[in-house]
Amino acid sequence: MSIAPEQVEAPARDAVLFKSSPVRTFLALFLLLMVSFALVAPLVALLGEGGAGNRWWQTAAQAAVVAALAAGAYAYSTRGSLRTWVRISSAGLELAAQESDPIMLAWADIKHVTVRRQGFKNLLEVTPVDLDSVHPVQGEEAGPPAMAETPDGQSFTADLSEVWPSPRRLRRELAKHLPSDDAAS
Repeated sequence: MSIAPEQVEAPARDAVLFKSSPVRTFLALFLLLMVSFALVAPLVALLGEGGAGNRWWQTAAQAAVVAALAAGAYAYSTRGSLRTWVRISSAGLELAAQESDPIMLAWADIKHVTVRRQGFKNLLEVTPVDLDSVHPVQGEEAGPPAMAETPDGQSFTADLSEVWPSPRRLRRELAKHLPSDDAAS
């Protein structure tokens, strides 16, 4: 089990927390399924010669129940419940991604930060100047966040798709602390 951001003292008073939200995931998937229903149901009714004879609101209620069950199952499943959090402050960047232990990097210890889209995902890549400059914040059970080879070198990665507030706001916070050429490309 990963450490919640509330269990870790913020490194500075100006800290802004970004964390995954199963509720946001549920709402996004629920709305996607309901919009899909609204687009597909009329076509099915035409092809099925009028459908099953239900009134539109009965069919919509059935779709809402199915969408709620599917969205709820996903939001609280193993994939949907992976906890990611990022805390940005004047002291640096803290990151705990997908059940990892949190790490802390001072701004001077960060070579490059990127927030980018890959398909439907928003990904955060944090490249340290040197891996020895990475400090575990608390815990030694799960290990550091996942790493990937990027053009800038070994980078810590995190899926920001379920993070609240939005990845756009995270970019703005990063821009406040990084030089303009590295500001969350």
